[in-house]
Amino acid sequence: MQRARELDANLRTRRLAALRSSFSKGETRLTDAVVEEFAASSGVVLERESRDWRDLSDRFARVEIEALERTIEKDLGNYAGQPSDPIVKPPPILEATLDPVPMLSLFAAYISSRQILGKHRDGGQRWSSVIDHLIAFLKHSDARKITKRNLIDWRDRLLVEGRTSKTVADVHLACIRAVLHWAFVNDRLTSNEAEHVRQEVAKKVLNREQGYTTPEALKILNASINYEPALVANPSNRESAHITAAKRWAPLLCAFSGARITEITQLRKEDVRQEGDRWIIRISPDAGSVKKGDYRDVPLHHQVIDLGFPDFVAAAALGPLFHRAQAHGPVSAEELKKGARITSGRISEWLNEADLVPAEVQPNHGWRHRFKTQGHELGLSSRVVDAIQGHAGKTAGDGYGDVTIAARLRVIDALPDYTLDPVRSLRS
Repeated sequence: MQRARELDANLRTRRLAALRSSFSKGETRLTDAVVEEFAASSGVVLERESRDWRDLSDRFARVEIEALERTIEKDLGNYAGQPSDPIVKPPPILEATLDPVPMLSLFAAYISSRQILGKHRDGGQRWSSVIDHLIAFLKHSDARKITKRNLIDWRDRLLVEGRTSKTVADVHLACIRAVLHWAFVNDRLTSNEAEHVRQEVAKKVLNREQGYTTPEALKILNASINYEPALVANPSNRESAHITAAKRWAPLLCAFSGARITEITQLRKEDVRQEGDRWIIRISPDAGSVKKGDYRDVPLHHQVIDLGFPDFVAAAALGPLFHRAQAHGPVSAEELKKGARITSGRISEWLNEADLVPAEVQPNHGWRHRFKTQGHELGLSSRVVDAIQGHAGKTAGDGYGDVTIAARLRVIDALPDYTLDPVRSLRS
């Protein structure tokens, strides 16, 4: 047995030397047999001495050289040797042996990394429901187990459930792609399975303007400034003063600012100030949520002032003007956002129930479209209009210089009055 082992070691040593020599000279004779066997078993037709034949021969030679080198190392007691030729890769670590990567923890880490950069100041709230939906669909929360096929099936389920192609593309897939890309770049995952999962967006067919026309705007604003809550016998069922005030003032403020509805419903008493003879509102992240993350100042149109908005603010308690989140003391940023969103929803419900919103117009977003349209019609500076509305600049040049209060005042003052017919003073 000892002699057999020595003979075997000698044969392997001689074979290794012969292979090294043959490989260095570009000869194939030592591997021709294995190439021929491989071609026959694979059903591949290879011409001897062709380029493909020689390529396969070289590969088999390199693999056998690596294998023989490892056996000889072990003969000498070295069991730690590793392949040096890149053609021989060590076996991959099985995913099952790796610790799971909880999707919720991964999402929280991603949001934290963005917040350091001043992004996702709302804590990724809109995306939270996306993560929850994906986990429910997968029936597990291990990001390491997610495959491209999983995400394609999830995308298709979202469409079946009634999400629009634009929402699936711009919200659901955008969220997962961003989180998994961050995880891949930061070595939390070995791949980004969402990288090539896309959803084609159907072209939106418009049958009318996206914003309110002047007659439609007048109808809403007259209903708004003359709004009275329904009388009910039970005091506990009465509409709160905050909601009543929001229905009276929010549409008017949206009409003359082009702001998002929640940016208006989150306004606090301290966000309204007077500079000289002008009144200004500050749309601030501290009050709730601002999409771009930065505060912005918007001068009030004289018609808003004439209808008594400063008097309403003066009579209000400190804190939110249009919701009660802070009625009993300090609250979290999340509670402020929630209060503003609830009020926004109540305004939308009221406008729809009162049949004041035309088909294909978003109840509150219609004001943002109208404000932009008015800016175009009046020939106003697009950059100043964007700054008032909180839209990002379109060119690198838009990042230079400041859009001052004076510039914003010229735009606000250029907006025409609405012919309103209040039956009572809004100052009450």
